[in-house]
Amino acid sequence: MKRIALSLVLVALSLTSFSQLTSSQSDTLRKDALNVFMQSSDFIRKEIPYINYVRDIKDAGVYIISTSQQTGSGGREYTYFFVGQHQYAGMTDTLSFLSQPDETAEEIRQKQVNTLKMGLTRYVAKTPLSKYLKISFTEPLQETVSTDRWNSWVFRTSVFGYLQGQKTHKSRYLSGNLSASRITENWKINLRAGLTQNEDKFEVNDTTTIEGTNSSKSFNALIVKSLTDHWSVGGTARLGASMYSNEQFTWSVMPGIEYDIFPYSESTRRQLRLLYTIGYTYANYIDSTIYDKVKENLWSHSFSASYEVVQKWGNINLILGYSNYFHDWSKNNLYIGGGLEFRIVKGLSIGLAGSAAMVHDQLSLIKQDVPVDQILLQRKELATRYEYFTSFQLTYTFGSIYNNVVNPRFGSTGGGGMTISISD
Repeated sequence: MKRIALSLVLVALSLTSFSQLTSSQSDTLRKDALNVFMQSSDFIRKEIPYINYVRDIKDAGVYIISTSQQTGSGGREYTYFFVGQHQYAGMTDTLSFLSQPDETAEEIRQKQVNTLKMGLTRYVAKTPLSKYLKISFTEPLQETVSTDRWNSWVFRTSVFGYLQGQKTHKSRYLSGNLSASRITENWKINLRAGLTQNEDKFEVNDTTTIEGTNSSKSFNALIVKSLTDHWSVGGTARLGASMYSNEQFTWSVMPGIEYDIFPYSESTRRQLRLLYTIGYTYANYIDSTIYDKVKENLWSHSFSASYEVVQKWGNINLILGYSNYFHDWSKNNLYIGGGLEFRIVKGLSIGLAGSAAMVHDQLSLIKQDVPVDQILLQRKELATRYEYFTSFQLTYTFGSIYNNVVNPRFGSTGGGGMTISISD
């Protein structure tokens, strides 16, 4: 027994020494690893473990700005901007990949990891860890590309509905949508038709029941022609009906022209778009309006300015717009909205979002008083002079600048577990 016990002690000491040696070697590699600042999911950290995910941009040898925008097929284009600093100053790259509308979250995040690996390779190649890199190419190249028999047209349809209830409340909702789009470098065409039906029933007591019904139908079309890298022309058309807005039937046509101060090719990083539209609307109302109208012909115009920028300190998006009817310029609408994400100092960031509008153009309001139950159920549009919305978020993180380990045991800690993060 003594010999067995002595043997076990020797084996344990050997394993401990080997573990310490391996840990020391691993720690040396970690110190020499590339410091990267980026917004990353647990999946990315698991799949790309050979870099240090630092929390502050000042500690990074390279920082990565990521953006995404919707494509004509219904998927998204993800773009990554790699910017070197300190010993990597002057090294920059831009890589992107496209996701298809029918791809799963797993397929998208695998593409995301592969793109990030490609972008990081030239930076990791300048570290002592470069000798452990292995590059491979897995797919044979096709010499030709098959012709698109759909000519870039993409069609989508969806139906959504639910039934919900209990003893005193029953709710029913149904909506359907059909869309067709064709987006190329020269043309952008979006067509969309939709239908919604919503019913609610509340039993207040044995003698009082409140019921509300709402429905809407709409068809929207957007057609835009690219002229240059700064100019485009186009317009929108709409047909619709809405119980909420007192619309029996309306249609409108609004042609317009847009100028982007920055080239459209830089849209994933920055935009400053100026849009002017002018057009005609015919409205046929369900009930007489507060202006004693059952139907009317309206001419109006609008102007909007949209600004978006993505930088290493955060991002900003703002929109300012104005519209009015020509028959009475006091019937106008002035609105502003946007959001801000800003990194104040190391570990401290703030996010702000909001919108506000001065509303003076509610021409379709019904003349008769709206019953209280319809007000509470929000089944009819009500008169207002303003609208607003605000939100904020303040976050502060401190501690080790290295954040590389993912441990999913016993559930989620800090966004881990089964949560999958694909976008920024």
